[in-house]
Amino acid sequence: MRASSLFPGRRRPRDSLRGPGLLAATEEEGVERPSGVQNFNVYNLTEINKSHILNSSIVLSALLLGSVEPLNCSEPTTKSLLNAMKEEVISYSEARPVISLKTPTNVSVDLTLYGILGVNEKSQVLETYLWVRTRWQIEGLSWEPDECGTKKISLPREKIWVPDIVINEFMDENRAPDTYYVYVTSTGEVMDGRPIHVISSCKLDIYTFPFDFQNCSYTFNSYKHSRDDVQLFFFLSAKQIFKQSLEAMTTKGEWELIDLLTEKPVQLYLEGGWDNLIVYIVLRRRATLYVVNLLIPSSLLLSLDLFSFLLPLQSVDRASFKMTLILGYTVFLLLMNDLLPVTGNNLPLINVFFSLCMALMVASLLETVIITNILCGSRDFPPLPKWLRILVLKYLAQLACMKKSCEENCDANRSKNTFYKNTMTDIPNKGQVSASPVSVWEQCLEEMKKMSKDLLAIRHQIEEHFSNDNSTNEWFMFGQVIDRVLFILYTIFIVVSLSTIMVLWLHSYSLDKKS
Repeated sequence: MRASSLFPGRRRPRDSLRGPGLLAATEEEGVERPSGVQNFNVYNLTEINKSHILNSSIVLSALLLGSVEPLNCSEPTTKSLLNAMKEEVISYSEARPVISLKTPTNVSVDLTLYGILGVNEKSQVLETYLWVRTRWQIEGLSWEPDECGTKKISLPREKIWVPDIVINEFMDENRAPDTYYVYVTSTGEVMDGRPIHVISSCKLDIYTFPFDFQNCSYTFNSYKHSRDDVQLFFFLSAKQIFKQSLEAMTTKGEWELIDLLTEKPVQLYLEGGWDNLIVYIVLRRRATLYVVNLLIPSSLLLSLDLFSFLLPLQSVDRASFKMTLILGYTVFLLLMNDLLPVTGNNLPLINVFFSLCMALMVASLLETVIITNILCGSRDFPPLPKWLRILVLKYLAQLACMKKSCEENCDANRSKNTFYKNTMTDIPNKGQVSASPVSVWEQCLEEMKKMSKDLLAIRHQIEEHFSNDNSTNEWFMFGQVIDRVLFILYTIFIVVSLSTIMVLWLHSYSLDKKS
């Protein structure tokens, strides 16, 4: 059987025998390997060239077996062209359009990312809208545009053979509208384009939320045909696909497309298997919404709790103020909970930040309760131990810049405890009293003894009162020093914690950007 009886057509130039896929592969020889995606394999262009040389030789051998002539159109009308294609092409739509079944069909793939519809962190799903274009060659098909009246014609998709190209990461049905026609050119090239509403799986890492980058991939391959039957190539370079995607992008939502990379993996097997094309989509979250609604209010509430240490404990109920802050912060977290991502892989760093803020507020309230108890119940406490007095009122007071205040208070307490000798209790002897009757002397002696006992009792009461005041003042200074020291530690802890979180954020941000 002659080759012209199956796929009649005219003899084409050498370049046309290579097909669009080979042209795309040749263009890719000058394209450098993308450096932004890790674990990329370098495509073996030498093996590809050998394979295409073999395929081209097979086609040439088949064409040399018989005459290849273009379609014969009786007149330059659509009806005449369709009749010719029905007889010679459309009748063989069930099989691949090649002269020899040993020749693989080269399919060039091109895509445009029109919109990023959403990212579901809990389900690990990326939702996008693509327009995928494919091109392949019907071997042996051609016609004269002047003779048939057109350079290309649109045909129903079911009337010709169409490659079954799928996306491996697809997790749901395609909800985009169907397209029913493809273009066939006078040189035998078929151009097909269809929209795809892609709901695909993607491994999301939200540790640096809301300053995170996500790298999702789409793997294109034939669902049923092995690489011996269908071989895939990129029609455009990654830079061209990225540029046209940015120009066609219609959504300006939470996510921003910052890069788009392509890869054709090296096939490690000689026979069988499927040819793959991988497209990497690098996304960045727009963090302005989360910074304004989450980070800034939380930092303001934490700063307000920090400056509440400046309120005097003697005249202001600091504990009630801090409890109000904690209640307000809890309500704030409940209202903003919908903005936080939910995932089972790892805990976002922003959740650690919120938990740290809540823990600091609770610790601040607990410290206020303890200091208030010391200041209000110091009258019932025993005297301050000597070691504690030296440690707190001397060394910690110096650390908290309160040493001068403690020394002035201690000097005032010592001046209050200065007592003089009570000479009223000294009973004069008989030589110091003039001669008087015995009865008068005895009465005076009894009265003086009574007065001495009363004065001793009053003295004991006064000494006990001054002693209690001294102990109270020491406990009061102890509470003030501890409050000041905890305020300094609270400030240092907040600064260190926030600095650590910011460093981790920036470090993860730089790593994500490099990867």
